[in-house]
Amino acid sequence: MSQVGLALGQQDAAWRRGVVMVMAAGALWSLAGLLVRSMEAAGAWQILFVRSTAVAVTVLAVLLWRYRGDVLGKIRDAGGLAVLAGALLGAGFCGFIFSLMHTTVANAVLMLSVSPLLTAVLGWLLLGERVRRATWLAMAVALVGVAVMVGGGIAAGAWFGNLMALVAVASFSGFAVALRRGRGGDMLPAVLWAGLLSAPLAAAMAPDLSMTLRDVTLSAIMGGALITGGMMLFTAGSRTVPGAELALLALTEVVLGPLWVWLAYAEMPPVETLLGGALVLAAIIGRALSGMRRTTPPFGAV
Repeated sequence: MSQVGLALGQQDAAWRRGVVMVMAAGALWSLAGLLVRSMEAAGAWQILFVRSTAVAVTVLAVLLWRYRGDVLGKIRDAGGLAVLAGALLGAGFCGFIFSLMHTTVANAVLMLSVSPLLTAVLGWLLLGERVRRATWLAMAVALVGVAVMVGGGIAAGAWFGNLMALVAVASFSGFAVALRRGRGGDMLPAVLWAGLLSAPLAAAMAPDLSMTLRDVTLSAIMGGALITGGMMLFTAGSRTVPGAELALLALTEVVLGPLWVWLAYAEMPPVETLLGGALVLAAIIGRALSGMRRTTPPFGAV
């Protein structure tokens, strides 16, 4: 095999591994709704406390493994931007859990899927990044879909859950923009800050921290395995998968999340959620496919 053929084969293999990792990340995140529905008695603040603590402990372990004795130096190097990103991610943690507690899983994850489009718009406003016309069109369609879902939620008395889902969307988008701003260095400390900032807040807001062993275990799995593991897989996969494909591949979270709770608990979303969600998914998929047409495939085809 020629050197060129060997290089293309390695590039193709790296892309395939990246695709698997991004899809696996979405699959891990999709289990969050199922775990919340499986809780015995824990409230939102109690779940957040254990989950955030698990995130902080897991990320700190990863940093210690990666940098050994220079962990504090790496945290300092990430600077105030990592603290801001962590605060935004922590707010997203809170919004998402409260949305799952007060609306259907389908509603929460479908609204969350708007985040990549909002991130593009915020990147344009705050970082001066160019936004293509396809993204503006997708955002307009997605906003119509969100309006349909929010309207249905208000009619069904789930307005608070929808509001919290929108808080999560805005927070996660702000977190992503902060990560882009600091992309020259390792921003993993931002995830550590998210856990360190949200855990004390949750502890202060919770009526008490007494939880069953089952609820503690599920919350810890959510933070240590689903969130942290998913983020590590997604970050690793994004190194070899073009950005335009990431949003499409990560839709495994949106597709599988409602499926798990439907299979386990027969939770059916309202018609408005299905209609609005279809518009949101169409916008995301259309934007991703539009971007893929402008991206050179990993094996060099045109």
